Amino acid sequence: MDLHGRMVEFMRTEVLPAEQAYADHRRAAGPDDHTLPPVVEELKTKAQALGLWNLFLPSESGLTQLEYAPIAELSGWSLDLAPEALNCQAPDTGNMELLHLLGTEQQKQQWLAPLLAGEIRSAFSMTEPAVASSDATNIATRIVRDGDEYVINGRKWWTSGAMDPRCAVLVVMGKTDPEAATHRQQTMVIVPRDTPGVTIVRDLPVFGHHDQHGHAEVRFDDVRVPATNVLGEEGGGFAAAQARLGPGRIHHCMRALGAAERALALMVARAQDRVAFGGPLSDQGVVRQQIAESRMEIDQARLLCHRACAVIDAHGNKEARNLVAMAKVAVPRAATQVIDRAIQVHGGAGVTDDTPLAAMYGWHRAMRLFDGPDEVHVRSIARGELGRTPVLPPAGPTSGNTDGGRA
Repeated sequence: MDLHGRMVEFMRTEVLPAEQAYADHRRAAGPDDHTLPPVVEELKTKAQALGLWNLFLPSESGLTQLEYAPIAELSGWSLDLAPEALNCQAPDTGNMELLHLLGTEQQKQQWLAPLLAGEIRSAFSMTEPAVASSDATNIATRIVRDGDEYVINGRKWWTSGAMDPRCAVLVVMGKTDPEAATHRQQTMVIVPRDTPGVTIVRDLPVFGHHDQHGHAEVRFDDVRVPATNVLGEEGGGFAAAQARLGPGRIHHCMRALGAAERALALMVARAQDRVAFGGPLSDQGVVRQQIAESRMEIDQARLLCHRACAVIDAHGNKEARNLVAMAKVAVPRAATQVIDRAIQVHGGAGVTDDTPLAAMYGWHRAMRLFDGPDEVHVRSIARGELGRTPVLPPAGPTSGNTDGGRA
């Protein structure tokens, strides 16, 4: 069986049936408990045995981004379980990519190896509550050199993964030189979670839902780490963040397509089973239109996502940046529209936790903000279009006279 077939079978026979055990554990533990439900560790063992492990990283899997896309999409059907079962869960994936690209041999041995083995988890600390982090040059956290150490002071939030007791390390972005050129002021530093001065303040819910791995507010008070903990080079933090977020954005899009497909499948099943006004909902023209619109939007979004993947594979992240930006806007929009329609067709059940739709909607609505809000991506898309030279010159009248100059 090929990789895609193995993934389909894994999702059908292992992951989707495990969702109830996951939900039962989380419900019993309560929202303040961020330990991993044991069923996910069982799934990790099974995924490794099937060769479904670390597929996101080409150096580990041998897959191109375009080859990985359908696998990641399938994992998006069960966002709480499947990506981690494959060790393809954000923010670990982005952090592993950074360590692979920029880490020293010592950093790779200490942090990358256990992350690739799924033994620990990590977090990424960039966003801050006091500044508009849609512009990463605003970051106010200070990272100051003091001899052979760096001293970190600042306040972060939306540090995903930091609530999980398995989180052993944070990648922190802050300013090392406020007087440098705008995009050379920032540096990334590796900070072990148990370093004195690191305080996990609270978990931030997404539309009232507390995720298992958590989205933490974190305070750094005179946190000291060795100078050897710099990831890459001093002043290279902004470039590193862009390198990290490029693949991360397209991977989020891949998974969002899977969520949209699941929502459409749920919508179709509900429309066929639910009877109203003397027949199934699927007899209603408005419902049929919702189903058709959803199919078209998903397939259009997938084509854009896959085109971005193909350009990444052929020419690298930089050449694909506008396509990735387009996908990052278009795919979450499509996903939330499809999920919203599915909620509507489910009626009152759609907004409860009796179906996965409410949680799916909350996460994918949030996706229009994290890794850059829609408006920032639209801005960069427009800038690229304004600087593009068309293959053919624009045709049309050269003046306000639209009759071709004839009187």
